[in-house]
Amino acid sequence: MTPSATPTMTPPFRADHVGSLLRPPALIDARAAHAAGSLDDAGLRAVEDAAIRDVVALQEEVGLAAATDGEFRRTSWHMDFIYRLGGISRTDEQIRVTMRNAAGEGAFTSAGLAIDGRVRLDEPIFADHFRFLADTVTTAVPKLTIPSPSMVHARGGTAAIDTSVYPDVEEFWADLSAAYAAQLRGMYDLGCRYLQLDDTSLAYLNDPAHRDALAAKGNDPATQHLRYIRQINAAIADRPDDMVVTTHMCRGNFRSSWAAEGSYDFVAEALFGELGVDGFFCEFDDERSGGFEPLRFVPPGKRVVLGLVTTKTGALEDADALKRRIDEAAKYVPLDQLCLSPQCGFSSTVEGNDLTVDEQRAKLALVVQVAQDVWG
Repeated sequence: MTPSATPTMTPPFRADHVGSLLRPPALIDARAAHAAGSLDDAGLRAVEDAAIRDVVALQEEVGLAAATDGEFRRTSWHMDFIYRLGGISRTDEQIRVTMRNAAGEGAFTSAGLAIDGRVRLDEPIFADHFRFLADTVTTAVPKLTIPSPSMVHARGGTAAIDTSVYPDVEEFWADLSAAYAAQLRGMYDLGCRYLQLDDTSLAYLNDPAHRDALAAKGNDPATQHLRYIRQINAAIADRPDDMVVTTHMCRGNFRSSWAAEGSYDFVAEALFGELGVDGFFCEFDDERSGGFEPLRFVPPGKRVVLGLVTTKTGALEDADALKRRIDEAAKYVPLDQLCLSPQCGFSSTVEGNDLTVDEQRAKLALVVQVAQDVWG
């Protein structure tokens, strides 16, 4: 087996990845059969278990020091989690996010949500997912990915909050952060030492079109990222010293398409200077993401995982070109604070991006090899 890149380093690792991975055909078929009523819960769980064992083995075989379950038990990277928070209900309304790629425009859609009770954590969410992952890994650190607190508000907006439940919106924010703090404690008790908060809302704010849309709804796009940073900090402030928490910030990822464009400049100073996570997974795979200049605000001691390898297409990047881009980023952040990963997950939703499992494997192996070449 290929040795993992700098295996003694704490997370995030020199060679890392965001979390979601392409669902194999057998799992997609099983989900369809389950939805149609021809496969029971136990049957679906058995197929999921087998697929997760295989994908954990893949991650360890290519040399990754952390492994996820590929988010194989989820439909989407965030909504499965959000709907399980107490006080949040599905609605018949539709959440629609416009997505674009080289072929044109489409949309990610999901059932809406209503915050119609006090937000709370009734039990640790994805506890069973993590237990199975922790029991399955052999060499890799098990990593749990969940949506950040920001996403609860970003998907529903203030209009989703029942004012009879929360006449003072500050109480909503306090309950939301408290629920997340309880989630972190619950996962820590299960052995989780590496947790990632996935967040598109902070990256979307870099796009002037998204800021205009927020203003049209009566929100203040100039300060929304400051609110989100405060709430994430409140959620993670009391985490144990040996629990690493990172965040991943991209501009949307659905079937090889994206929702936003623009560099991290708009949020960079507050984001990198004030957000209390241990590391930042940042999207830098193409011109949509801008340059590395915003990384000048990253303080000592924080790690930046450069998302230089795209998950949007199967074309394999050139290793030397990746090394040159790492050198470019090192002009703004010391090389010792940098790591490498794909720019996003390979399958943020069950449908997955437009590449093959073999192409996915090649990209993960490339990340490991380049990390070994650069950091040794």
